[in-house]
Amino acid sequence: MAALTQGRDTPERSGLVRAVKIDANVKIHQGALVVLASGFAKPGATATGLVAIGRAEESVDNTGGAQGAKDVRVRPGIFRFDNSASGDAITAAEIGADCYVVDDHSVAKTSGTNTRSVAGKVFDVDALGVWVKF
Repeated sequence: MAALTQGRDTPERSGLVRAVKIDANVKIHQGALVVLASGFAKPGATATGLVAIGRAEESVDNTGGAQGAKDVRVRPGIFRFDNSASGDAITAAEIGADCYVVDDHSVAKTSGTNTRSVAGKVFDVDALGVWVKF
């Protein structure tokens, strides 16, 4: 395409919250770590090929529903999730490194021998959990 020759009204999105179509037969709870599988939202789970996108802003029940029948609002940012079990727990040494999805509220230090998808970057660790940046 050629360069602009006049001003243009370029559409904008804030990126603060987005609506994402939910996968078939899925229930996502408010506060859950949300992932995409083939472009549809699901609660975080131990699996490969998932793309973590943020935290659910609401609970949405698509149980018995078709793929894409409902939307869930998801917010990217930095959120605290539960730390994994002691053998795979995240410590301050992992700040800045990738962490991995265990379920819809927990993250781990490793990929579990290539069975988990990346959740995001470890932003911080405290006594209550792991701060994950999406």
